[in-house]
Amino acid sequence: MASSSKRVFHKVQQLSRALDGSSFMTNRNPRNLERLRIARKIDGYHLEKPVRSFWHRLELSASNKYVTARVVHFQNGTVIECSTTEWALKRQLYKENDFSAYINLARVFAARCLDAGMTEMRCDIKPTEGGKVEKFLQTVKVAGIELQEPERLRAAYSWDMHRPEKPWEVTE
Repeated sequence: MASSSKRVFHKVQQLSRALDGSSFMTNRNPRNLERLRIARKIDGYHLEKPVRSFWHRLELSASNKYVTARVVHFQNGTVIECSTTEWALKRQLYKENDFSAYINLARVFAARCLDAGMTEMRCDIKPTEGGKVEKFLQTVKVAGIELQEPERLRAAYSWDMHRPEKPWEVTE
């Protein structure tokens, strides 16, 4: 048993090591282009509601009993989901849709997003002043989630006056 785990560990180390003399690495993360801000966003029509121009969008749905928060990818659907119907959250709450449930759901949801490496998403939710949804969004922001996606980088033309700095290039 120990020798097979050593072989697996050695193989993982061998595959993750960069080759000597190589100047590039291949990133097999399917979300890599989104993180670099060069992936294509589906535009849709300008009169459409809700807007489809996003990579990840925050959705918050509340019923009479429960609250659910999810991150939806424009192509693959739900990526991360958190709800007060989950037993681990439900047993800690007095009621599953009151003010404290929204705050605690936001904390757990933000922690799951950060664990998955998602720090930016689009949020089209319009909260009421001093309401539960506003407190949910504030708690998510405090936890480190940006509720606005960065703009997509577009190819600069030779006649453009301003050319944005690319996030993968270091100019120092």
